[in-house]
Amino acid sequence: MSAEPEFVAARFLPEGEGFLVEPLGGGLINRTWLVSPAASPRFVLQRLNTRVFAHPGRITVNLCRIQGRVKQGRSGLGEHWPDLVAPRAGGDAFIDAEGGYWRAQRYLEGSRVLERIATERQALEVGRVLGTFHAALGEIDCTELEDTLPDFHIAPAYLARLDAVRASAGAADPSVRQALDFVEARRDFVPVLERAKAAGRLALRIIHGDPKLANILFDRDGERALTLIDLDTVKPGLVHYDIGDCLRSCCNRSGESSDDPGAARFDLALCEAILRGYLAAAGDMLTAEDRDHLYDAIRLIPLELGIRFLADHLAGDVYFRVESRGQNLRRARVQFRLVECIEADETAIRRIVAAPSPSMETGEG
Repeated sequence: MSAEPEFVAARFLPEGEGFLVEPLGGGLINRTWLVSPAASPRFVLQRLNTRVFAHPGRITVNLCRIQGRVKQGRSGLGEHWPDLVAPRAGGDAFIDAEGGYWRAQRYLEGSRVLERIATERQALEVGRVLGTFHAALGEIDCTELEDTLPDFHIAPAYLARLDAVRASAGAADPSVRQALDFVEARRDFVPVLERAKAAGRLALRIIHGDPKLANILFDRDGERALTLIDLDTVKPGLVHYDIGDCLRSCCNRSGESSDDPGAARFDLALCEAILRGYLAAAGDMLTAEDRDHLYDAIRLIPLELGIRFLADHLAGDVYFRVESRGQNLRRARVQFRLVECIEADETAIRRIVAAPSPSMETGEG
């Protein structure tokens, strides 16, 4: 069993300093705590899930490489960057007696995470900060970064995983059969981005990997997006993965944590505002081919996540934490409902992504 967070937190502080530890956030992969010391600045402590991140040291290498670039640049992200906090004994992380990998990062005071987007201004800000992130890291050679999660966001790999587990698990539950049929009807679409990448139409860039709403920090008033956090998944990839994932997370009006398929709805107005903010900040970074594949990305990423949830349900809930059996199946059905909404709005979404890029002033509302 891994060490307790109180034991580890003390290793990131001067000896003898008092502190409080409380859980922070509700991530499905890593465990996170907020540490409030008596005198030192507060910091975020995380125990990385080494079943997911088999080589957690690669994450730290990536963070160190991009941190210097961001803080030297003029994007504005450096001011709000979650700097690594070193353990008292030195190094970049603490490894406990059981091999648990722990790291700490500066807690950004005066910031907050939104549970959902309430205004067009907030949607514009989400797009702006993601576009700024991509543009700021766009000058870094992808080969400088480690691939922390091979096959992450590679949709055909997730489909192959689903095929493998369904062969052994069966599909007696009617809801499971319905979900499997949904995927089967879209099987030929799943490799759309990977085919374009292999053909040289889409290029690798540095991406965040998980730009959901919970990973975007706003100021205390919830008016301006400051930065992206949870940088474990930063790696080479297609910006389409990030754009699709951001829209999947932010445009579901039932909320990111909802597992009620009937309540899921893709909000087209939020989609348009986020894309306006993104395109204004990203400038001319996107090529014509990039734009041509944006709708495909917006449709694919919720389908991909639904496939992952469904496969995990059939495998016995070994990857995503659940509160009860069947939750991952319900999560999958929520994502599939979003896919249906996106497909129904295809014409409108294609019109949005084809529009001329707005100016930075327009993008910021």
